[in-house]
Amino acid sequence: MKRLVYFLPLALALAGIGLFFLYMQQINQGKDIQALDSARVGKPIPEFSIASLKDKDRMLVQSDLKGKAGLLNVWATWCPSCRVEHPYLIKIATEFGVPVYGLNYKDERVAAITWLDKLGDPYTFNIYDEDGRLGFDLGVYGAPETFIFDKNGIIHMRHVGVVDERVWKEKIKPLIDKLNAG
Repeated sequence: MKRLVYFLPLALALAGIGLFFLYMQQINQGKDIQALDSARVGKPIPEFSIASLKDKDRMLVQSDLKGKAGLLNVWATWCPSCRVEHPYLIKIATEFGVPVYGLNYKDERVAAITWLDKLGDPYTFNIYDEDGRLGFDLGVYGAPETFIFDKNGIIHMRHVGVVDERVWKEKIKPLIDKLNAG
């Protein structure tokens, strides 16, 4: 029985190598691993009633996101990748005029407000999802994640990872243009 314990690290290493090869196979087959399938694609953003990040007395609801195609960006101050994508979200909101809504995910309110005051605020408004309820309903794994939705609040795409110029030009902007045209 003791000898079996010595083989456990080897078995774990082999399992890790196997998962790595599966991951690489998906990349070689042209699958976009950042565009994770979401049970929410084709469905509305879930109903919610959650306080605004900056005004805890203001309750935000799903209908606040309707009216124009936009992005719902899941972010947090504890997320280093969120800091990387933040300047580009500002560009999307200011230069391209696309509404970007924030979902501040499992974060501290004061830290999040300080972050926005220091780095700029690209968001039309921020939902303060302190306990992760809305994130859970959306199927969020972590941050950053971005959901692209139409004027009726129907989700059309989910992007996991940093939104940068390439992601914007190749994936999000064409979809936003299509949603705004139709």
